[in-house]
Amino acid sequence: MAASLEELEQRLSHLRTELRGAVRARDKAETARIRRALREAEAAWEHALESEAESDGEALAAEPSTPRTLATTDTPRRTERQTHGSIPIREQVHQALTLLGAPASPKLISSTYEAFFTESLVATKLASLRRDEERSFTAQGYARPYYICAALTHDRLVPARGLLALSTWSVERRIIGPLSPRTDFLTHAVGTAEQIQRLTTAGHPAPDAAWRLLRRFALTIPGAYDAAAPEPDPTRVITAAQAEAVVHQEEDEQQRHTAAQRARTQLADVQQLFGAPPMRDALRDASGALS
Repeated sequence: MAASLEELEQRLSHLRTELRGAVRARDKAETARIRRALREAEAAWEHALESEAESDGEALAAEPSTPRTLATTDTPRRTERQTHGSIPIREQVHQALTLLGAPASPKLISSTYEAFFTESLVATKLASLRRDEERSFTAQGYARPYYICAALTHDRLVPARGLLALSTWSVERRIIGPLSPRTDFLTHAVGTAEQIQRLTTAGHPAPDAAWRLLRRFALTIPGAYDAAAPEPDPTRVITAAQAEAVVHQEEDEQQRHTAAQRARTQLADVQQLFGAPPMRDALRDASGALS
């Protein structure tokens, strides 16, 4: 028998408490297990909530109404059906970043999502998303399976301007050092090529927009693009990107690791995800505390 909303809410509360303990204990295996359980419980809760709402809607539709009432409520009901399948913007961003595999700009996130998925993602809508996610994390902690968070600069550990990341990634993966923009670009190229390969293997031709995106990557990677070919070869792009990445990898990883160690010792959980406050804010807060 399916669990009720109340039972699922109790389970979610229990899992969130367990998750906080696992994160504080730095138990990666337990943290991963609880996150999976949280995702499953949240999906079940959403399904139960939708079922309850549909039941309420059916009951409302069954109530006797005058022709005037039916006329005034008909348009909103149609609008709800048209937008029912819309994917929340944070989930769209999550899917695009998961595919790309490294911090990315709103413009690239939007282009990637629209290249591979059926709905559009307007980049301008991402302007306030990270702030909303930070407020949610500050209020609820690790209540959600993931948050759309910030990439961090390697020197000051503040949010890297214009780059979004996933909270499920390690701090090292979200650090932006001097070599990181290029290594992340190569990671984006590999992620895009691999997604096209997966679609092709499954018998689903990749959309034209996906090939255009891959071509944009390939044109700036030595050996990745054959001008005589109608489309870039995903395998060739992956090989060329990985070959170049080796050149930068050791130094970039060392810079990220050093910065990540500082972040873990100096920053609170929320700051590790969303960045330390800029110096001017820290000075202002200190001034207020001393006055």
